[in-house]
Amino acid sequence: MPPAASPAPELLAPAGDMECVKAAVANGADAVFFGLSRFNARMRAENFTLENLPAVVEFLHTRGVKAYVTLNVLVFTDELSDAIAELQALADCGADAVIIQDVGLAEIARRMFPDLRVHASTQMTITSPEGVRFAESLGIKQVVLARELSLRELEKFPPSVPLETFVHGALCVAYSGQCLTSEALGRRSANRGECAQACRMPYELIVDGTLRDLGDKRYLLSPQDLAAVNEIPALIERGVRSFKIEGRLKSPEYVAAVTSVYRKAIDNALAGAPHLASADDWYRLEMTFSRGLFSGWMHGVNHQELVGARYGKKRGAYVGRVVGTGKDNVCIDNPEVPLKAGDGVVFDTGGNTEHEQGGRIFSINGNRLFFERGKLACRTSPQAHACGKPATLPSTATCATRSLAISRDFKKTSPPSISS
Repeated sequence: MPPAASPAPELLAPAGDMECVKAAVANGADAVFFGLSRFNARMRAENFTLENLPAVVEFLHTRGVKAYVTLNVLVFTDELSDAIAELQALADCGADAVIIQDVGLAEIARRMFPDLRVHASTQMTITSPEGVRFAESLGIKQVVLARELSLRELEKFPPSVPLETFVHGALCVAYSGQCLTSEALGRRSANRGECAQACRMPYELIVDGTLRDLGDKRYLLSPQDLAAVNEIPALIERGVRSFKIEGRLKSPEYVAAVTSVYRKAIDNALAGAPHLASADDWYRLEMTFSRGLFSGWMHGVNHQELVGARYGKKRGAYVGRVVGTGKDNVCIDNPEVPLKAGDGVVFDTGGNTEHEQGGRIFSINGNRLFFERGKLACRTSPQAHACGKPATLPSTATCATRSLAISRDFKKTSPPSISS
């Protein structure tokens, strides 16, 4: 008999609320992962409750989509009874898998709920074949590998258990499950779903007691976002069976755009027609949310590319440089992306991003963008500081942060048949 065909790769999309669930389903997700109101690593998301859990699972199952529920934090002893109650609820409602960080809880799930499929969270920090084998000994059926693994390292992993890897979204400055910065600085533990994102803050570099001048590089611990859409064929070749999109704190527009781009990439790869992401695909990935997009550790370690250090929050697509200003308007030199009235832009001067300027475009005349009266504090002298910032005009970059067209497309592609 010929060997059994390998199962088709799975596209796993995030959901922080019901609108994100619908966006994932409408744009081709094979499975959706989401959390409940306790014991999940994204406590700031809207999340779901034990009461509406059965309805969410039924919604997904009736549309042929799997439901994965996160229970991916460390659990204290006095919380075990509540955590077990959640496991019971997941088993009762027919959830397809529970994603777990705590190895003790994984053992409890194996013993008490043998029919409930357990996946190892990336919070377990599994970075080696030995880690995968340990997870297997706990009865774990699928392993979410650490984001820090390269394509070369992935070749060494055994095919005995399905492997899952993140392909898009935010990257942590530390190995997932190992960062204690938030807890140390703000008493908010990332391992309890309360990360304060200390890595997104500006820092100074002091070497041997002396402040090092880094110019406009202030966000020294803030990685760009992962975008491995062009690495999908290589990941399939290495036996990865589940492609995970980060983003349970993101908008439905983000879920829709990113899921659709990766759906196309996976389908093309399976059809033997892999291709690089188009300019339109890349624009959609940038515009729905990005701090800059990079392939992460897929091709090895490159810290200088991974951390651009100019900003630590959403940027979107690069538009161009400011070459002139007027009353409530700026002139952009050869815009690299199409802009329309209603789109949002921000002016990046390399300064403190908490005080940068930008906003919705009121109207456009050629390369000149007009804004609401009084919105911008710009000066027009030959050495004007762009929008009141300590940078000369040619050094001020403009980035698009919101696309009205993408928002409209999202509404058009949400089928009325997909309703709660």
